[in-house]
Amino acid sequence: MKRFWDTATAAPAGDAWHVLLDGKPMRLPGGAPLLLATPALANAIAAEWQRAGGARGGEMSFADTPLTRIAGTAQERVAPQAQAVALEIARYAESDLLCYRADEPDALVQRQAEQWQPWLDWAETRYGARLLVTTGVMHRPQPAESLARLAAAVAALPIPALAALGIVVPATGSLVLGLALAEGALDAATATRAAQLDELFQSEIWGVEWESAERRARVAAEIALMARYLALA
Repeated sequence: MKRFWDTATAAPAGDAWHVLLDGKPMRLPGGAPLLLATPALANAIAAEWQRAGGARGGEMSFADTPLTRIAGTAQERVAPQAQAVALEIARYAESDLLCYRADEPDALVQRQAEQWQPWLDWAETRYGARLLVTTGVMHRPQPAESLARLAAAVAALPIPALAALGIVVPATGSLVLGLALAEGALDAATATRAAQLDELFQSEIWGVEWESAERRARVAAEIALMARYLALA
């Protein structure tokens, strides 16, 4: 679409913050003004819109405003059904990536243990939620008490974190990695390496398959965006 504004700025709006385009509050597709909890996030989104299209009349894409996308999703889609979103995210604990290990080769077994087990240990320490490890891909039921504690942890998250985890957890296949990212216990690069461990190991053996590499890069960029959003929000 063509840029129709000259300046994008952030401004307080009661207990929240607006982004103003030529002094008028930015509105979401549903018609409500975009409301942001922190000045840091409001200023970052204003900066996106100040850059988008270059100048009035320039061509812009919504790919130029990724923080706006996730903030709008949080307000319009997550907030009205936060409980249902939290339950859907929490279900990933039933088959968390970190619990499904290889039994060979030894190098992969060791790498999974080194990069995955510390985060299962973290979840047990942080939430009292012990998840069981198995080999292969056959489903192994997890302790009901552990699942309940992780579900309670997800339900207690603020709306911005729920919105971010709604993307990070499916992308990584791991609720534990998502919670650790949301709590600042690990960074986006570490989360990405852990989530892509198996694929990266295979690429070391068989060489890089470019379609898979491009997909991994897209996932890594999305996780990095969610980490930035969490830090700002």
